[in-house]
Amino acid sequence: MPLNSFGHLFRVTTWGESHGPAIGATVDGCPPGVALEPAMLQHWLDRRRPGQSRYTTQRREADAVEILSGVFEGRTTGHPIQLMIANTDQRAKDYGDIADKFRPGHADYTYWLKYGIRDHRGGGRASARETASRVAAGGVARAVLAELVPGLSITGAMVRMGPRAIDRERWDWDEIPRNPFWTPDAEAAADWAGYLDGLRKSGNSVGAVIEVVARGVPAGLGVPVYGKLDTELAAAMMSINAVKGVEIGDGFAAAALTGEENADEIRMGNDGPHFLSNHAGGILGGISSGQDVVVRFAVKPTSSILKPRRTIDKAGNETEIVTRGRHDPCVGIRAVPVGEAMMACVLLDHVLLHRGQIGGQVGENRGRIG
Repeated sequence: MPLNSFGHLFRVTTWGESHGPAIGATVDGCPPGVALEPAMLQHWLDRRRPGQSRYTTQRREADAVEILSGVFEGRTTGHPIQLMIANTDQRAKDYGDIADKFRPGHADYTYWLKYGIRDHRGGGRASARETASRVAAGGVARAVLAELVPGLSITGAMVRMGPRAIDRERWDWDEIPRNPFWTPDAEAAADWAGYLDGLRKSGNSVGAVIEVVARGVPAGLGVPVYGKLDTELAAAMMSINAVKGVEIGDGFAAAALTGEENADEIRMGNDGPHFLSNHAGGILGGISSGQDVVVRFAVKPTSSILKPRRTIDKAGNETEIVTRGRHDPCVGIRAVPVGEAMMACVLLDHVLLHRGQIGGQVGENRGRIG
């Protein structure tokens, strides 16, 4: 029952543990002839890399990706692409004190309960370290999308840190890469800096909400009823370590609207139909409408903190635990490029599914309007 893979035609399998010799991904189903070299993937991995500011874990990893197969003379061959990222800054000794204890809020207890064994060094597969493999695979997906769907762009942003949300009236796409929080609101970034500094110095952590927007998505992606685009996106985002909730478009806020308010009205423009709003997040009936696809996911606070917490050990004894080592005070910061990668993988998978079922170019106007 191998469940370390996701995707249908574009299929990604991740492997490795936080403190093992390496982590990586096997990418299968990539079309042949696509230009691909390590630097194209490294660009995205560098955005997720730890130790780039005082607001993330100080673990120093180069996250240098190697392409071991599936590429010849700079182009994909159509065969499995093996990606490897060496772990170079492990400190297993930092976790010696928790080898027999379970961190509250972490997967320690459930992994041990299920398998009877767990890798306590950084959490093993339950560590956010696993997400570097996803980002590398997402880089492959982006390279293919650039050729198959020119003009499609994917941008993630942090829109909430703990109780502090951005002001959407100040949304500036160009601001996102300028601050360490990947937020489009410069004033929020300044506020979050002081807020997170206080939490970090006290040994605490906080959660976040990430929004990922795909612009230029062609209409027609998604397969009813069990392969809906929003179903696949929700599953992909929910599979990211520490994610506890996902919404598409207005999401849960739609429950407070009336049908009149929620309806995305349609008018006819010079370039064809256009919508007057996007409460649906670019997906109707599980199929992309041609609008921006908007996904939001909630990331819980990092479980590894310096605050003493009550727990039990493997023998069932009640005890306390304090997690030493290097950890993100807000793991949501580095979840931004991970969410982008998962969006890229799902969109490419559905581009290929669409081409396989319908044929021709995705987004072609098959229903004659006007």
